[in-house]
Amino acid sequence: MVDKKLVLVSGANGHLGTNLVRLLIQKGFAVRASVRNLKNRTALDGLDCEVVQADITDKESFRKALQGVDTFYAVGAAFKLWAKDPQQEIYEVNMQGTRNTIEAAAEEGVKKIVYVSSIAALDYTHVPTRESNGYNPDRRDAYYNSKNDGEKLAFRLAEELGIALVSVMPGAMIGGEAFLPLNVSYGVLALILNKQIPVDTNIALNWVDVKDIAEGCFLAAQNGRAGERYILANEKCMTITHTTKLAQKFYPELQLRIPAAVPKCMLFAIAALMQFSAKLKGKPPIITTKEIAMFSGLQQDFDISKARNELGFNPKDSESAVKDALAYLMTHKQLL
Repeated sequence: MVDKKLVLVSGANGHLGTNLVRLLIQKGFAVRASVRNLKNRTALDGLDCEVVQADITDKESFRKALQGVDTFYAVGAAFKLWAKDPQQEIYEVNMQGTRNTIEAAAEEGVKKIVYVSSIAALDYTHVPTRESNGYNPDRRDAYYNSKNDGEKLAFRLAEELGIALVSVMPGAMIGGEAFLPLNVSYGVLALILNKQIPVDTNIALNWVDVKDIAEGCFLAAQNGRAGERYILANEKCMTITHTTKLAQKFYPELQLRIPAAVPKCMLFAIAALMQFSAKLKGKPPIITTKEIAMFSGLQQDFDISKARNELGFNPKDSESAVKDALAYLMTHKQLL
């Protein structure tokens, strides 16, 4: 048990945020949880925490939220791979949010920030990918760009303002407590169970249990070195098709079909049709041509020895994470 130091978790009603809030309460912290809209706080109902309104695009709201806070877990961000105006709705929001929250934390005397970045901010040129590889040179995606540039900005501001900041880079988070709308990663599992992935995209994801990520964030606050970045993922990635095979094995009664392999030119054609349909409906497509171009065949394998050795990070393996996450969805059918 720790003393009752006050911590703030932003984006507390999101997938990582709500699981992190639960963990910190269990560990004895006084937790303040910030959400962008107080009407969207279902994920926090019944939890022993203070819930406040704060928007990463509004610096003053974070100055109020950060008063008296010892450690700030900067989780809140625009986490989506599709938007009508990705530059404005994703990139600009995340960049402005990084600046606003770090400046507010420094002004309010916060001692440490755990900045939640993403494996999107890593250079995948050499596998297994390490923190020392540097930043992702692929500039085709607004979200990926916001994670790259946002982390760089976070470190620069922390140094200028004299505040200790540690960056953590999670993989594809699944499992744990979840609420609608599901995050992008959990949504893939829902698509599998709902038989909505018709073809093999050859896209791999680095599945990791969100509870392990929450633990990793806590460990980063306790043991992480200021100015350092830590990968919170598993060593090996898993294709969506292999994930479907696992779901087929665990739930034979669903009669899931393994996605058919098709030529890459056909993948682009299918994605283009999905994009066109999504544009008409105003909803995100299941897959885009950009995602086929960026991720089909990309290996997201990592060397996580730095997080293991320095933080004590020890995640369950990818297959166990998938098994537990599928079980959660099968017992919470309202999420499907």
